[in-house]
Amino acid sequence: MHGGRILKTGRNCFEVAGVDQSGVYVDAEEYYTAFHMAAREARDYIAISGWQFDSEVALLRGKSAQRETGEVRLLRFLDSLCRENPTLRIYILAWDFSLIFMHEREWMQEIVFNWSTSDRLLFRFDDKHAIGASQHQKFVIIDGAAAFLGGMDLCAGRWDDRCHRAVNPDRVNPDGGAYGPYHDVQAYFTGELIGRLLEVFTERWKLCTGNELSLPAPRRRRYLPAGIGTPIKAGKAALSRTQGQTFVQVKGPVKEIRSLYVDAIRAARELVYIENQYFSSYAVYRALIDRMEDETAPPLDIVLILPKKPSALVEEISVGLLQARILSILRQTAQRQGHSFGVYYSTSFDEAGEEVPVYIHSKLVMVDDRFATIGSANTTNRSMGLDTEINISWEASLIDLRLMRSIRKLRLGLLLEHIGPDRHIEKRKVAATRGIVEYLDFIAEKRLYKLQKHSFSSYFEGSDFLKTIDELLLDPEKAVIEENVFEIFSPDMGSVFSEGMRFLKNWVSRKKAG
Repeated sequence: MHGGRILKTGRNCFEVAGVDQSGVYVDAEEYYTAFHMAAREARDYIAISGWQFDSEVALLRGKSAQRETGEVRLLRFLDSLCRENPTLRIYILAWDFSLIFMHEREWMQEIVFNWSTSDRLLFRFDDKHAIGASQHQKFVIIDGAAAFLGGMDLCAGRWDDRCHRAVNPDRVNPDGGAYGPYHDVQAYFTGELIGRLLEVFTERWKLCTGNELSLPAPRRRRYLPAGIGTPIKAGKAALSRTQGQTFVQVKGPVKEIRSLYVDAIRAARELVYIENQYFSSYAVYRALIDRMEDETAPPLDIVLILPKKPSALVEEISVGLLQARILSILRQTAQRQGHSFGVYYSTSFDEAGEEVPVYIHSKLVMVDDRFATIGSANTTNRSMGLDTEINISWEASLIDLRLMRSIRKLRLGLLLEHIGPDRHIEKRKVAATRGIVEYLDFIAEKRLYKLQKHSFSSYFEGSDFLKTIDELLLDPEKAVIEENVFEIFSPDMGSVFSEGMRFLKNWVSRKKAG
């Protein structure tokens, strides 16, 4: 399959359709600005699906906010659009979140969004997902004519520009609290493909509210602002999903994104480039191992861009242990089989020269500069089989040089952002698909640039009991009711599970005994 066609409807995507324009916004300054400008052009409706929203988050910052005469805060901005346009309706579906995230969320949000706003601004919680899952899709549709899809929510703690400075006075939350550098990507597109994405939204809206949405036909109008984002020169794109098995309307699991990642990696001939918040998916790990151990295929360069460390303790427990173990095995396999494997993080430096790492939140996979996918799916077990996710993908044929060049330009721009500006960087080596790990290692080892080698370490490495909790409970690939823990993870998990249970029983016995 090396170098063969990746996208296959019915296996790793549910729709391949035409796009008139498409591309990528890198970091929230680009996305939030584009969303603000496009939403102002809305005439009929705006449909928004997200994992998290914050009513007071500022969409525009700095000089952009100073030039804007209208509202820049999310809820007031959306409400003002409805009040200025009596035909506009806004539909928002937000994940009905787990109690784990209560301290990070705006309280009584359904009241906040619905109480004092136009009656044509409708906010609803979405809890119609698999047991133990989250509704993680993040997309926006405007008048059926323009769409945004990726890893970015319209919420606090996400905005940053592409410089990712250690200190940025515009990088503050509604409560005035500052946060660190933050990196993410969001796709944009127009054309036929939006119709299928709209069906995804209307199906979920009916599931959550019981009401059908009757929406007008797409308008012929310019929504996307010129001069923002990195264009992807494609005539078609694909949509892929993850959805855990549900028992509300009995539906089997959908694992198109899992198949997409596996198929893309197996098809790679020269380069696999991944940016992600986490790396703990057993399916993706196994696909990389199988590809590296295939002696009929050429050697690979594998580049992973990850955060230096998790943003919270729950993340370290849920994926940290498994991620550290997986990365170590992948590095050993690459060395043994003659492949190049590099894992990096990006950092800024404060006035004292101390690291201020950039938090990587993007969900991006590229293969050989002929395939790219962006969406909400992390490289975790949850995103491969349990949570509700959606990705967009582009794939070039071997003669579609225009599309290949645009994918390469996106990758080059991302890497130069992670490395930092410097005239001594050889762009042709960064743009190459062979030998890139060697050059990135050379850059990282100098310790003069933002790009640094990742240590793979986990704070909890070595604790078998915490490892059991990690793998079995917090990053599952199946719905809780569907779960069979001995099928999901590696063969040695049975003994680790038993050891963990013995530990738990002994601890309970000691507590009862006083």
